[in-house]
Amino acid sequence: MQLSVQRSDVSVPDSARAALRISVRLPSELSVLEEAVDVVARHCLAEGLSPRRARFHLRVALCEALANAIIYGNGEDPTKWVEVHVTVTEPAFTVEVVDEGGGGNPVSTATPVLPDDLEAANGRGLFLIRQLVDDVTFNDRGNAICMVLRRA
Repeated sequence: MQLSVQRSDVSVPDSARAALRISVRLPSELSVLEEAVDVVARHCLAEGLSPRRARFHLRVALCEALANAIIYGNGEDPTKWVEVHVTVTEPAFTVEVVDEGGGGNPVSTATPVLPDDLEAANGRGLFLIRQLVDDVTFNDRGNAICMVLRRA
């Protein structure tokens, strides 16, 4: 297993302060998912994310995003990588998960709370993510999710 972590200072537009960036690169193997979530959560907790948001909201949302990237994005291909980039600023923690897959359309994913969708094989992860973080966006290609957790 190979998991690499980098911490660096970055400048953020419209901010007088430099932000901290945490980057984690992991292979598309479900066996490293828990360790990657632990590493990111520890760094975010150390940077001031509240324990409740770090231990529950961030962990669950990141776990779901990583599982989707590994399984659906990269097809569990161990030669492909998933990257996590966390940008820590005064108002928020921005967490981006990017896979090497062809992308998709997350908007078309069914919401698993409607009676016809309760037995659907997918959609629960995105539903959970949307409930646990303050903002969710996707890139145009559909191979990256950006989740925002505000400090408050």
